[in-house]
Amino acid sequence: MKLLILILNKVEKLEEVLEGFIEIGITGATVIESVGMGQILSEEVPIFAGLRFMFAGAKPHNKTIFSAIKDEKEKPAIKLLQDILGDLNDPGTGIVFTIPIDKIEGLMPEI
Repeated sequence: MKLLILILNKVEKLEEVLEGFIEIGITGATVIESVGMGQILSEEVPIFAGLRFMFAGAKPHNKTIFSAIKDEKEKPAIKLLQDILGDLNDPGTGIVFTIPIDKIEGLMPEI
């Protein structure tokens, strides 16, 4: 099992991402509102003007999606995200990563 975490900056793509997950057999996810460090720093902390370029792709708000997935769903999920969002290395797109889950309770056995 893996925990897939997506920080989605292109929030207008949320519905398409969730529908795509269902199509590849990922039937559960948690979506939370989130704010990136770049947004907080640019609003609340004075930064030397020369450092603002580091946060050029920062969006005011984003969504963070968590989903416990089977190991074999990892590659299809990441491909799906690349198909929907484009190159995740482009600033302002998003970040996706997975981490192993050692133990899980509270999910139906088909997960």
